[in-house]
Amino acid sequence: MSLTRFLDRVPDRERSLVVANATGPDVLHRMLESAFAEQPIDVEKAAVPDVDDDVVLLVEDGEVVATSPLSALQETLLFVNSDLYRTGAQGIETLELPDVLMGLDEVRFSLRSYPQSDTEKLLLIVISRYIERVSWRANGGHHRASFQSLSRIRDERGTREVYETLGDTETDVHVYGVPNWVPPESLGVTMHGGYTADFTDSWFVLFRPDAEARTEPSAASEGASEASRTPDPVALLAIEQESGTWDGFWTFDPDLVDDIASYIVTRL
Repeated sequence: MSLTRFLDRVPDRERSLVVANATGPDVLHRMLESAFAEQPIDVEKAAVPDVDDDVVLLVEDGEVVATSPLSALQETLLFVNSDLYRTGAQGIETLELPDVLMGLDEVRFSLRSYPQSDTEKLLLIVISRYIERVSWRANGGHHRASFQSLSRIRDERGTREVYETLGDTETDVHVYGVPNWVPPESLGVTMHGGYTADFTDSWFVLFRPDAEARTEPSAASEGASEASRTPDPVALLAIEQESGTWDGFWTFDPDLVDDIASYIVTRL
C-alpha cells in the first residue's frame, strides 16, 4: 500500500479553458495550449457575448464555473519558469492563483519535468506555492510537504525562504523526504525521513485547519475578509511513475484531504 492508491479517488471530470474574445497575438493561445498539452483539458478560442476581451473561462458540463483575465495566467504560468519560484523571486506573500487554475481541482494530470519538458511541471509548482501560502495565511493548522530529498529545502533558495516563513507562524509544519539533510531546529519544522517509495517518489503539499476551526460559515464569517477566515483543507498529491513524469491532482475535498493526511500521519 502506498500513496498511489489515492490517485484512483479522483473522478473523471471534463473541463475546458476558453479564451474569450482574444485580441492578443496567436502565440499567447499557443502557449496556453502547450501548458495543457496531453492533459484532459481542452483549450480553445471563442467569441463570447457579454464577456470582456482576453478573459479565460473554465467550462464544465457546458457551464462557466470560473473566470480569470488572460494576463493573470501570463503572470503566474505562461510568462514564467520554475526558477521564479526556486530562487524566491516569487514569494508566497504575493502569489495570487487565478480562479481558473484553482478550479482545475481533481483533474488527474500527467506532467513531465525537465529535460522532457521545460514547462509542464510548473503547474504543480504553482499549486504547491499556493498551498504554502494558504498555510502561511492560516497561521495555524497543519502543513505537510514532501521533497523526495530533504536537501532540496537547503539547496533551493526560494523553497528555503518559504519554509523559514512558514516556520515562523503558528502553523504546525512537517517535511518529508530522504534524510540526506537535517533541517536545523531554527527552521521551525518537524522532519520525517525515510527510504520507501512514499518518501522517494511522492510529491505532496497539504494543509488542514485545526478541527475546532472547521465550522459551518456564519453570516458574519461569510462577509469577513480573506485574511480573517480559516482556509479550507487543500492538498496536492503527485507520484513519479517513471523518471521525470508525475501523475497527480489537487483537491479541496475535505474528506479526501483528511484521508491523505491520515495516511501520511500513520505511515510516514
